[in-house]
Amino acid sequence: MAEYKNLSIKDWSLEDRPREKLLQKGIATLSDAELIAIIIGSGNRDESAVGLSKRILSSVNHNLNELGKLTIDDLQKHKGIGEAKAISIVSALELGRRRKHSEIIDKQKITTSREVFEVFHPLLADLPHEEFWIILLNRSNKIIEKLRVSQGGISGTVTDVRLIMKTGLEKLASALILCHNHPSGNTKPSDADISITQKIKEAGTIMDITLLDHIIITDGCYYSFADNGLL
Repeated sequence: MAEYKNLSIKDWSLEDRPREKLLQKGIATLSDAELIAIIIGSGNRDESAVGLSKRILSSVNHNLNELGKLTIDDLQKHKGIGEAKAISIVSALELGRRRKHSEIIDKQKITTSREVFEVFHPLLADLPHEEFWIILLNRSNKIIEKLRVSQGGISGTVTDVRLIMKTGLEKLASALILCHNHPSGNTKPSDADISITQKIKEAGTIMDITLLDHIIITDGCYYSFADNGLL
């Protein structure tokens, strides 16, 4: 690949000039590697930005979800990726997650467990630790607010039933949905998951806030307490 040392960008093939390809053929024609190449802007002395991007993608089996799990330090292990380029990649992936989440929230109304999964998957699927969230709903099952109530380690998080109920009352919620992730990839609810769900359901009954579901999120799938008859 030493020939890159003596060639200007204009001499590179169209494949290695993703900006020009985007302008000529449209953004939909660009591969994942070409999009990343635009983000990082340049390669190193021995390879183009596209070549470097291909190498990074190859390290995660060309899976963008896996790429999204890499830290800035992880990315800097690749020759040609310094802190600035690593930050650019991480920021672009985060922006993509937020865009997807914004599009989903605009729908407002929650009617199925799948819709809850689509709301939280961009936020929770890539995390190396557990986080516990709630969705507060009005009488029409429209979202009032979604809130993270706790976060913990790899094996669990502590959840305060009183805090959840207090928040629900303050927001005048008629119903709520619980959601947390399992970094292990196992969707099966633990005894602690079942116990906290039952406590929140009982507290909600007293305060007239219905617990509609509890969703466990993993990288590619989910478990619904309601769908499986546990509520």
